Amino acid sequence: MTEYISRLRNYFIAEQKHHQFRQPEIGCREMVKIWKEQGLSDLQRATKRLIWMLDQEQPVVLPEEKIALLRTVSVIPEIFTEEEFEAIQQEHYIHEQGKVCNVNPLYSQLIDVGFDRKKEQILVLIEEYQSGQNREAVEFLTCCIQLLEAIEEFAERYRKEAQRAGNQTVAEAFARIPRQPPKTFAQALQFFRLIHYCLWASFNYHNTVGRFDQYMFTYYDKDIKNGTLTKDSALELLEEFFISFNKDSDLYTGMQQGDNGQSMVLGGMDKNGNETYNDLSELCMQASLELKLIDPKINLRVHKKTPLSSYERGTHLTKQGLGFPQYANDDIVIEALKRWGYSDDDAYDYVVAACWEFIVPGAGMDLPNINGLSFPMVVSETIERLEEFNTFEECMEAVKENIFKESERLCASVHNLYMEPAPFLSLMMLDCTQKGKDISLGGRYNNFGLHGSGLSTAVDSLAMIRKYVYDDDAVSKEELLRMLKNNFSGYEEFCAKLRFSADKMGNDKDEVDEIAVRLLDWFADSLDGKQNERGGIFRPGTGSAMYYVWQSKHLMATPDGRKYGEEFACNYSPSLLARCNGPFSIMKSFTKPDLVRVCNGGPLTIELHDTLFRNDDSIRKVAMFVKTFFDLGGHQMQINAVNREKMLDAKKHPEKYRNLIVRVWGWSGYFVELDDVYQDQIIKRMELLI
Repeated sequence: MTEYISRLRNYFIAEQKHHQFRQPEIGCREMVKIWKEQGLSDLQRATKRLIWMLDQEQPVVLPEEKIALLRTVSVIPEIFTEEEFEAIQQEHYIHEQGKVCNVNPLYSQLIDVGFDRKKEQILVLIEEYQSGQNREAVEFLTCCIQLLEAIEEFAERYRKEAQRAGNQTVAEAFARIPRQPPKTFAQALQFFRLIHYCLWASFNYHNTVGRFDQYMFTYYDKDIKNGTLTKDSALELLEEFFISFNKDSDLYTGMQQGDNGQSMVLGGMDKNGNETYNDLSELCMQASLELKLIDPKINLRVHKKTPLSSYERGTHLTKQGLGFPQYANDDIVIEALKRWGYSDDDAYDYVVAACWEFIVPGAGMDLPNINGLSFPMVVSETIERLEEFNTFEECMEAVKENIFKESERLCASVHNLYMEPAPFLSLMMLDCTQKGKDISLGGRYNNFGLHGSGLSTAVDSLAMIRKYVYDDDAVSKEELLRMLKNNFSGYEEFCAKLRFSADKMGNDKDEVDEIAVRLLDWFADSLDGKQNERGGIFRPGTGSAMYYVWQSKHLMATPDGRKYGEEFACNYSPSLLARCNGPFSIMKSFTKPDLVRVCNGGPLTIELHDTLFRNDDSIRKVAMFVKTFFDLGGHQMQINAVNREKMLDAKKHPEKYRNLIVRVWGWSGYFVELDDVYQDQIIKRMELLI
């Protein structure tokens, strides 16, 4: 890290001096009332919102910086009054906040073309739609023109401020972009920063970065070849760019600080089986390694030809305790996407959404986290009828029946979906301008993803029922139901046996793991052939998102010894009650299911003690472990390099651990800023390995 980057990091991250430029909340509530009085459509209001945000911003340019733009307006206005939105909710299904989110725009659609050329293209389309009297398309495209012009005016204000501050680099960049395509890598990065800011200011959140090393490589390579940049100067520029992701992230929408969707995907296999990891990919890894920041979150695409050296690079990054890179297996994911109807080109171009769900840049208006099926809840509802089942297989058939019923209920719950228009984001989604249609109304792919939470708790519970109720007759059905109803009160000794002695998923026991195979197959079967209202499908996955907390909070005790309200495991992981015989036994258990069928996303999540990364030999061993998981057919993995004692001390003395970073479920955050429920769960996850 150069002295310049060190100063920049200190200014924005350690001291947060840029917060001095933030304005108090101004006029948000008044604006929405005005838009209502004016009788504006939702599309017109969404357009007005971004224009208003840009008008309110006060440009800030520091004398030295090469990539400028700060958010000084802290609050983004809604486009509806509370009464209006309540009325919309009465008639529509609202996903999250009702905004377009969790997608990957094709930034190159604007960066490579420039706004002037884009406006020319849109004006031609407006004429065509006017002649065809398509008013909706004309309105949409007219709003797009208004936004492009407003952003150009905003960029001009930044150019003037840069001139005033004596910053010629930034002034020259904004003199060219966004009207024209960038000439240099630095200008391309500044263009991206401008676009990314405007997406957030549009209230489109979790805007993933996507395959940055692919769409930005041309600009980087050109500057390297013509001598404008060296690898060292390119790295410095890239590190400044990475810092820019963290300037405003505390203002972004998310469950917690850090949950902001700024995911970057590096490398991966092309259609010819060639690796696409390049020099820019390597610099991104190095920048993340040196900066040790939670954004952007690095994701590595790997496959059967990926060399061990690539896993070693990733493991060096994991060693920093950032909770990434997260890995995704091309051999599994691409096959899954093609089975689900994605074209070959789109499947090979896949990225991850905000956390880990698999989506396609520019083409997907998928909602990959529309809801979640709770496996433990399905099991709990089944065993309420336990006395009816003469055999364990009868019990399993009832579990299967309940999985189908719950999937049917979840699918049916999504109807008459409404999302606010996103005209600026639509400019970077394929076919939107050509069709004169906002992306909120649908894209090339409109699939919905269902998480499958608490798998290991459900598996362990069923394995216990088979062993102690049906095989060994150690406990009667009536007594087991009484235990669960009483939350094991009066049965403490047997509860301890269930919690700590019974076989659990993660110990490579075929008789246990085959239950997981069946549950996931049934989950996939229950959604097979189901269409949603937008013509897409429902995709099952092994992730949990925050459902591992939500769905467990009020669930009764379960036969694995879990008590009322105790959390499930995060994502695709052993139960918090499991005591596993090392990470390899976990890996073997969790590669037995057919993961191609449940590939909406959801990584095997493992906590390893930070002492396992102490030297090059240790790094190599961890890298071999990760590689083996994918060689065995694993689909996705994330590793936390953590220290239980350090985290316990951080709870007592947070002021000493401001920079302690951990992986939560699909994102990394500062440990001391997390709510207790997430801190405690991560600490419990450290106790899995014996």
